[in-house]
Amino acid sequence: MPGLTGIISQRPAEDCQRLLKSMVASMEHERFYRSGTHFIPEMGIYAGWVADEDSFAANQVFINERRDIALIFAGECFIDSETRAELARKGHDVGANKGDWLVHFYEEEGDRFFAKLNGLFSGLLIDKRQRQVFLFNDRYGLERIYWYETTDATYFASEAKALLRILPELREFDEEGVAQFLTYGCALDGRTLFRGMHLLPGGSLCSFENGSCHKKAYFSPATWESQPALSIDSFESEFEETFKQVLPRYFESELRTGISLTAGLDTRMIMACRPESAEKPVSYTFSGEKGSTLDDRLAARVAKTCGLEHQLLRIGSDFFSNFATYGDRTVYITDGCFGILGAHEIYLNRQARQLAPVRLTGNYGSEVLRGTSTFEPIGLSRSLFNPGISHSLSSLAPSSVRGREHPITFAAFREIPWSLFGSLAAGRSQTIFRTPYLDNEIVALAYRSPESFRRSPHSALRVVMNNRAALNHIPTDMGLTGDNSGVVAMLRRGFCKATFKLDYFNNEGLPHWLSPLDPVFRRFQSIGILGLHKYLHYRSWFSRELAGYLHDVVTDARTQQSPFWNSDFLEQMVREHTCGRRNYVREINAVLTLEAVERLLLRDLPSR
Repeated sequence: MPGLTGIISQRPAEDCQRLLKSMVASMEHERFYRSGTHFIPEMGIYAGWVADEDSFAANQVFINERRDIALIFAGECFIDSETRAELARKGHDVGANKGDWLVHFYEEEGDRFFAKLNGLFSGLLIDKRQRQVFLFNDRYGLERIYWYETTDATYFASEAKALLRILPELREFDEEGVAQFLTYGCALDGRTLFRGMHLLPGGSLCSFENGSCHKKAYFSPATWESQPALSIDSFESEFEETFKQVLPRYFESELRTGISLTAGLDTRMIMACRPESAEKPVSYTFSGEKGSTLDDRLAARVAKTCGLEHQLLRIGSDFFSNFATYGDRTVYITDGCFGILGAHEIYLNRQARQLAPVRLTGNYGSEVLRGTSTFEPIGLSRSLFNPGISHSLSSLAPSSVRGREHPITFAAFREIPWSLFGSLAAGRSQTIFRTPYLDNEIVALAYRSPESFRRSPHSALRVVMNNRAALNHIPTDMGLTGDNSGVVAMLRRGFCKATFKLDYFNNEGLPHWLSPLDPVFRRFQSIGILGLHKYLHYRSWFSRELAGYLHDVVTDARTQQSPFWNSDFLEQMVREHTCGRRNYVREINAVLTLEAVERLLLRDLPSR
């Protein structure tokens, strides 16, 4: 996916340049990517980048008129109205080339520049005047920077494989990182799956000068946590005003924008407040190979009400016939952050790119604004593991991970960059990803919500009602409308919650003791009681369409004699799942994902 990479070292320039070019090549996954390098041997700086050809970052490197400041940038940066007005007064056209105005902004602001950035980004800024280099990322760490230091060099990259490509000492699993992955589905708190490789925390600013590196944080969530809470009326009024002020930034583009529309509240708010001055976007919804979900039906109604074109992007038969390729590609591009159960993400986002290069989503709105969380132990069977890894898993208690952090801090700065990064990384490899719900102003204001009001959908519903009342008559996937009182509304919400839970069981969470009832669930699905919410059916796919693939990969895993797995259980797992006697979809995902990581990123990476 698009990103940056680099080496900071006084080693011979020829060696560093050769290694850097190999790092850049490891990140060039698509024909529509553009890449480049920038070397300053006298300062020991060797940097490279990969960018979507349609993004402003494709015009790098950004250099000022005196050619003494250079910026390499990944991701996007959005400016607030106050900063935009300030730059305009100083004669800077922020609409012409964002990279240029970023360089000028640094010239005028100095070190204060980094804390004023807004968006999901990472960058390397080279200041020849001060003979300093700054490596930085966004406040949440969603533009990842993988990091490794030796006695004579610092290596960094947006993708782990760029480091793995040139540093064979990193091509081993990190046992604690793997234990975290097998407990929560992701590595935690700066760890990775790879020994010796770490992630920079969100809001990092690393400065290099005279061969030394100084690391600090330019932002701390404590800044937002210390704000006083507002009353309910004041919060709702300020939230609506702020949301309408922020949203136009995310529609501003010379490229066509697509709205990834669902039946939820967060895309509903975007549709209600969509600026009329923006070019009309296309809307679309991801869907399965057949049938119709609530997202499909309700999103189409929302789009029609707003006068937008709407399309369903479906999983086709080629997804199953080429599943091994899609699965490997997902694991490889995301460095194992998204597993085999995410093989659909690149497939569907590739279709989205054909409609519009920019993908605007409602992602993370429910986590930041309403306290929704899916972060919990995934509960893999202990029979799956060898005794050594089982001991490591026992030490990871949920309370030790969550601690006593502010719930919004945990959502924005922990759960989203740890647990939800994989789907973002896969989608971002195909489209230019945008969401207004991680805008600095939105997240900062979320901390001021009254605690008793923090899980309420009322603010979102009010925004929709006040800005496009017709949308409030269309229920959400959870049965919410502008009027949620009365028996009919209560029954509607109850039905939606019940079918959501049944869909969860049918697609992923079916307990072993209910597995023999799978034919009954299929019958419910065929008559429309199930399948209202979920279009991904990996549990049943692994017992039917993908059973042959599953058997082949697990057989290879047994042959390789991985140190993680109980080999006898692997055979039983495949047999019991494909026969419908047990539900091992999560165990299958863990085994297939780590097998792909070992094969693609550790064992075979040098020859790829």
